[in-house]
Amino acid sequence: MRAFGPLLAVGLLALVSCSGDDSDVTIDTAGDADTEAATSAPDESNSDFDISDAEASVVRIAAEGTFIDPEVGEQRNSAGVGSGVIISEDGLVVTNNHVVTGAALLRVSVPELDDPVNAQVLGVSECSDLAVIQLEGDGYTALDYRTDVVTAGLDVYAAGYPASDAVDLDDVDYTLTRGIVSSTDADGETSWASVDEVVEHDARIRGGNSGGPLLDESGRIVGINYAGIDDSDQNYAIDIADAIGLIERLTAGENVEAIGINGEAVIDGAGTSGIWVASVESGSPADETGIEPGDVITRLENLDLALDGTMSDYCDVIRTKGADATMSIEVLRFASGEVYEGQLNGTPLELSFSFAQEFADDLAEPGTDAGIDTDVPGADTYEYVNVSDDSGSITVDVPASWTDIDGTAVPEIGPSIWASPDLDSFLATYDTPGVMVEATGLEGPADLQRVLDDIDFSDSCTYNGRTEYTDAFYEGLLDEYVDCGGEGASVFVVVVTDEAQTLVARVLVQAVEPRDLDAADRILATFVVSP
Repeated sequence: MRAFGPLLAVGLLALVSCSGDDSDVTIDTAGDADTEAATSAPDESNSDFDISDAEASVVRIAAEGTFIDPEVGEQRNSAGVGSGVIISEDGLVVTNNHVVTGAALLRVSVPELDDPVNAQVLGVSECSDLAVIQLEGDGYTALDYRTDVVTAGLDVYAAGYPASDAVDLDDVDYTLTRGIVSSTDADGETSWASVDEVVEHDARIRGGNSGGPLLDESGRIVGINYAGIDDSDQNYAIDIADAIGLIERLTAGENVEAIGINGEAVIDGAGTSGIWVASVESGSPADETGIEPGDVITRLENLDLALDGTMSDYCDVIRTKGADATMSIEVLRFASGEVYEGQLNGTPLELSFSFAQEFADDLAEPGTDAGIDTDVPGADTYEYVNVSDDSGSITVDVPASWTDIDGTAVPEIGPSIWASPDLDSFLATYDTPGVMVEATGLEGPADLQRVLDDIDFSDSCTYNGRTEYTDAFYEGLLDEYVDCGGEGASVFVVVVTDEAQTLVARVLVQAVEPRDLDAADRILATFVVSP
């Protein structure tokens, strides 16, 4: 059974945020200030450059749109702030994929201009967490790449616009922090990127620094900051030497290792993991497949994703197959609990199991034997409410019109909840829909066959057989009975167990009208049994 709350993002590195400084430029010193830069190639630095001059080339990016956060939920018409660095006079800017992908619009503040300018995304890479955007206009001040080899001990500066407590994004100030490179081959696997090796440094960064440059003392770009651990003051940048070739491809309008999502690896600790989709780029392969914000991509090419809390497996599949290849995909629509299957660059997503699809022909048509009046507005659909048993151990969505509810525990079994428009009629006849959910603990392997055999309606229904039942959360067996009591009703009995086989649950749904099949889908998608 499912026993989880909101999915929590789990990564080896977690980007953190802090309050911005009130001054225009701040320089914090980390480590030994007397440590000299260490390089293995001649220094090509510009001795006339003052590091404070770098501000002219570092931009603040406000990405506006609607995003769905795994913990907060929907953030409609919201704006997030990130940073970027200008690399050409005609307005090319390098930033992070997670700063820009899925945004409806970008407003970029350039220090030398009074008003923000619009920008167009040219190309992105989800797995390398890089993006190139094009600013309107030209005549911008650009920074160069560092071509000298970067080694531990090099003095570096992190430039950008870290998040602050300011309500107005215009109040997020530019900051410059100082540190040294501690490693050039740190592990770059995170919950939102998959990079083999990155630069680790102690020039402090915060949320909002994402996409901003890591610079040497001559103002040359050493890397693109993308992650940090606040407690240990570890900060990470994508090495510009590794990124130059990719940036050229992005500038040319190519998306690399990207299907069009702003995603993050999530895991709930109870067996569910995948890539949480915060937003989807319109017209992308993900969009064409039917992936929506709030979905969790649980499997790609039949491989379970994010079991280690990182994007590694997801990105490795894309790198192996190619983002344009046809790939099987499984998606959990987290809001409803429904599971969809389809193909990227192929067959669009479809509900993987649906009572409404599988058994609609076994019920009476609306307006006939079922007695539904299709002239009544809303008569063919339900609205739903979430209910629970008396102990709070079972929660499930049921039709709002099923107001006769009993949450009393069943002796010698355990928690139970029953719901129907009329429980007496539901229990005594086949002309009233309803649901029963019961759960019990296990001390050994579950014998689902025996549990299912305990319920038998074959004396008054036609038995349609037993099939395996699986979805993203549990597995078990399903019995279907049709033409019950000569009323044209159907009864479905599903018995499932959790992965550890510590619990077993039995769900019975009596369907009288076609909309009751939709109710069965909703019930199976939403019921939760807490251990």
